[in-house]
Amino acid sequence: MITGFGAALFGSLVPIGSLGQMVSIGTLLAFVIVCAAVMILRVRRPDLKRPFRTPWVPVVPILGIIVSLGLMASLNGVTWIRLFVWLIIGLVIYFTYGVKHSRVRNALK
Repeated sequence: MITGFGAALFGSLVPIGSLGQMVSIGTLLAFVIVCAAVMILRVRRPDLKRPFRTPWVPVVPILGIIVSLGLMASLNGVTWIRLFVWLIIGLVIYFTYGVKHSRVRNALK
């Protein structure tokens, strides 16, 4: 409910064009990360059981990265600045929370 309220509040305050561009750049960045992860996992962990198959690895992931980055490049500069600001905020939250709640770190104590 908190997340839904936050999204509704954010959506009501931000112009729809800007909101659309921010959603687009975030989704495309997530797709770039997934494509890169597919290639990395195929090299580093070829023994993992895969619940889905990706054809023509690494061609499909590379094309996915190129197309997504091309689409991201068409977005305006303000959207890129917003992306980096949100990424920095997210990384700060992630790492400050992770330092205190890491299972690996707490297991070593």
